Amino acid sequence: MAESMKGLKRTHRCGELSAANVGEIVTVMGWVQKQRNKGGIIFVDMRDRAGILQVIFEESDCGSENFEKASTLRSEFVIAVVGKVEKRSGAVNENLSTGEIEIRATEVRILSEAETPPFPIEADSKTKEELRLKYRYLDLRRPDLQNNLILRSKISTTIRSYMAEEGFLEIETPILQKSTPEGARDYLVPSRVHPGSFYALPQSPQLFKQLLMCSGYDRYFQIAKCFRDEDLRADRQPEFTQVDLEMSFVDVDDVIATTEGMVAKVCKEAIGHEVQLPIPRMTWQEAMDRFGSDKPDTRFGMELVDVSKVVAGCGFGVFTGALENGGSVRGINVKGQAEMPRKKIDALVDFAKGYGAKGLAYLCVMPDGTYKSSFAKFMTEEELKTLVTAMDGCPGDLLLFAADKLKIVWSVLGALRCELAKQLEMIDPEAFNFLWVTEFPLLEWSDEEERFVAMHHPFTMPMDEDLALLDTDPGKVRAKAYDIVLNGVELGGGSVRIFQDDVQEKMFEVLGFTKEQAWDRFGFLLSAFKYGVPPHAGLAIGLDRFVMLLVKAENIREVIAFPKVKDASCLMTNAPDVVDDKQLEELYLQIVKEQEA
Repeated sequence: MAESMKGLKRTHRCGELSAANVGEIVTVMGWVQKQRNKGGIIFVDMRDRAGILQVIFEESDCGSENFEKASTLRSEFVIAVVGKVEKRSGAVNENLSTGEIEIRATEVRILSEAETPPFPIEADSKTKEELRLKYRYLDLRRPDLQNNLILRSKISTTIRSYMAEEGFLEIETPILQKSTPEGARDYLVPSRVHPGSFYALPQSPQLFKQLLMCSGYDRYFQIAKCFRDEDLRADRQPEFTQVDLEMSFVDVDDVIATTEGMVAKVCKEAIGHEVQLPIPRMTWQEAMDRFGSDKPDTRFGMELVDVSKVVAGCGFGVFTGALENGGSVRGINVKGQAEMPRKKIDALVDFAKGYGAKGLAYLCVMPDGTYKSSFAKFMTEEELKTLVTAMDGCPGDLLLFAADKLKIVWSVLGALRCELAKQLEMIDPEAFNFLWVTEFPLLEWSDEEERFVAMHHPFTMPMDEDLALLDTDPGKVRAKAYDIVLNGVELGGGSVRIFQDDVQEKMFEVLGFTKEQAWDRFGFLLSAFKYGVPPHAGLAIGLDRFVMLLVKAENIREVIAFPKVKDASCLMTNAPDVVDDKQLEELYLQIVKEQEA
């Protein structure tokens, strides 16, 4: 039967006690991790968010009633213990922060009993994630998950402190807003008051933070909740949190410098890591050419090499055919792997096909200097030698090649180098490699819509020297856009915004919007721009991803209290779920069952 706390007040959390408290009478409260009854003495490990503490019960200290209660304790019972802090009588437990001490109990109260949990509450759980997420309230008791969320809280506090010191104002923007579909799908919210009309949940505070610049607030930030109705991955959720900022009277370097200061402070205070500033920068073009990715992992080499000119005119039709169709031939050098088993090479070919490749050509430079290759018979000895030289090939190296449209070649080799680095354990797990990727293309062609679409959003400023190309060659226009990357993961990004009417009108024209369409979607922003708009720029960093990388979690769900799974559902609450007809009627909605074909 549950007992009252009346008369008791917690003096310490379990993990806060140390040898400095020896001799003190304390009151601790928490959950039973485990109980061990050794006959005349009972050992109980107590747990709360601060750590685990050993409590010992002997009848001579706590009396028969308390000793009897201690003998009934089971895993996850909630208890309060009064006792004296002593040096541990047995061996020191080096794995616990409280390993030098124990509590000699004089009183115990059972505040709440518990059923046997469906899985052990322990760090590094081997329980299937589906079961843990169904009972997330139990999963959240695990020490490693608690440490993640405690660190996340500390990071948010650090960010707020830094931004305040830098003169930023924390201002909240609306969650219910107008749908402006020019990116991922919106989550829509039907209006009861305005039948047939819908709000959208924000994909980002983009338009509102630009309006705040128009309103003279100069430096804005927000730790903002955002929503995107898109397919999920290990580092993506339908609802996520971003550190959002916007600044007036600035250019690229100002935003980058402010962001670097924030990142450095977070890393220092959260995990004790010193970020070397300034963070290196690389243009989008260089990143794609060297790494096949606009979010390159620079913790290892294995960079792409363009051998298009080397193989032009050779006898291998796969290479020459790709070049004749305007494509490219590029390769990577996997050092010391010439004797990789054929079965593993075939697996790499299948991996490449998953990224759009028709195949993957390979050339092994054997330790004795001979070649073993999937295409050697189509090329002369001299051509092969020239190719190996171009790839910096040495005896013992495995050379892998992709030949196709440039986008496919980049995608295939960019993914392949990362996969091989994991397989061959080339990545330093302690490294934190930050990188800025700059000068992104302003636009990309959409075959589906048969028009240019904005790579970031329609308010991104073109590079000054590329403005004239908007009329003549829009695909070559570079943007004043920048992403910050950590260990091959995009942490966030931003851009300088368009603030001149003529440039914004030209941008909408290139995107295929009529003036009426532009005003229908973004009229409130365009109207604000008529009343004096300062030059402004901003950025957003994914807080969930940042924390995930800092704690070295396998996926983003390990740093979010109540995450969704891959189909955007919550296994604990069973959301999304059906609602009753009355709720639908109030929203003027009707569910129409799909008819069978």
